[in-house]
Amino acid sequence: MKNNILAERPKLNWKTPARPDFDHLLGQYVRLERLSPDRHAADLHRANSADHGIWDYLPYGPFASAAAYHRWAREMAEGQDPVFFAIKSLQTGHFCGVTSYLRIAPEAGSIEVGHINFSPELQRTPAATEAMYLMMKWAFEAGYRRYEWKCDAANIGSRRAAQRYGFSYEGVFRQHLVVNDRNRDTAWFSILDGEWQALSEAFKTWLLPQNFDAQGHQIERLGDMTALVRSGSDPVLAR
Repeated sequence: MKNNILAERPKLNWKTPARPDFDHLLGQYVRLERLSPDRHAADLHRANSADHGIWDYLPYGPFASAAAYHRWAREMAEGQDPVFFAIKSLQTGHFCGVTSYLRIAPEAGSIEVGHINFSPELQRTPAATEAMYLMMKWAFEAGYRRYEWKCDAANIGSRRAAQRYGFSYEGVFRQHLVVNDRNRDTAWFSILDGEWQALSEAFKTWLLPQNFDAQGHQIERLGDMTALVRSGSDPVLAR
């Protein structure tokens, strides 16, 4: 008698989640708002102009003027996938970064975070980390099973960030894309719904005010906490 492996898989007690349809997410350090060219473009262009290097691994930018950035933001805001959000630092009151959900597949319970672009004033701040936490939190609470992060395999900073946030390394797709007339190998990472509760506790602990000293430096490292949950480490970062 043939062993039917497929039949042995248990049926999922699971409901197809909704697509992202919210206007904003609010944390203690940051507010995410659905991207609006008129509300956000000028402030984002100002913040992004501090370092053109932030565009190195993106298929667009830098933008020579606020008007050019406004045109790009208008095009992005009109789409259904990716769904873009502007990131506001509650400390400074400025919009200083963007992020998005993309490759949104409710039927599979899969959603990706990408097009992440943090200006220098947002980088390495609790607000930047909380923005990523809020995006994850919404996705898993909405019912998604798989949360993805993909990046150019040459982008060591992005690979390091994925691991810090608790994404498990899954491998590299060779010659996956052509971006700006260059080959791109793509590194893949994911978080699964069964890992979320432990990762959520790690984020909430790290974001506590008492985890930062008088100069604002972290006491406990987020990467040390999430390492206990990750099921796969990036071998490139271990070299």
